[in-house]
Amino acid sequence: MLTREEALNLVKKNVTKRNIVYHMLAVEAIMRSLAKYFGDDEDIWGLTGLLHDVDYVKTESTPEIHGILAEEILKGLVSTEVIRAIKAHNFENTNVMPEARMEQALIACDSISGLLVACALVMPSKKLAEVRIKTVKKKFKDKDFAGGADRERILFCEKIGVPREKFFEIALNGLKNYAAEIGL
Repeated sequence: MLTREEALNLVKKNVTKRNIVYHMLAVEAIMRSLAKYFGDDEDIWGLTGLLHDVDYVKTESTPEIHGILAEEILKGLVSTEVIRAIKAHNFENTNVMPEARMEQALIACDSISGLLVACALVMPSKKLAEVRIKTVKKKFKDKDFAGGADRERILFCEKIGVPREKFFEIALNGLKNYAAEIGL
């Protein structure tokens, strides 16, 4: 299994767009926070979040292989559990249906990250420290806000037994731990 440092180096080698790297760090933060909530392995969940878009730059125009190429990049470096979750986060194209809790969590964390970052960017300070759960709840209901943050995918949190407001709290608190790393 890769260490976090090795995984981050792999990300930097494969992902040239800074915003995508920041997104991957954000998903790592939220996955770690959610793993802690469940008492699951924070390192495995965090690694899954960090690596979930390792092939994104190469598959941006071919979403049908997003996750499939990641498997090729990661084979032998991470567990099959991590690879399956990464493939399942693009289940619409990979046909790997999300079944395990970590697989469904990755889908929710991937989408909530965009909503939380957008919430921070509309704050006067443009910082996560200023974002409150009340703001996240309000912006979640506003379908015109952060349109790329798929609300249905965020609601995968409920499939794993986490009510949406609790998920907002877990995700926001987790992301605040990485605020400096992602410039928020």
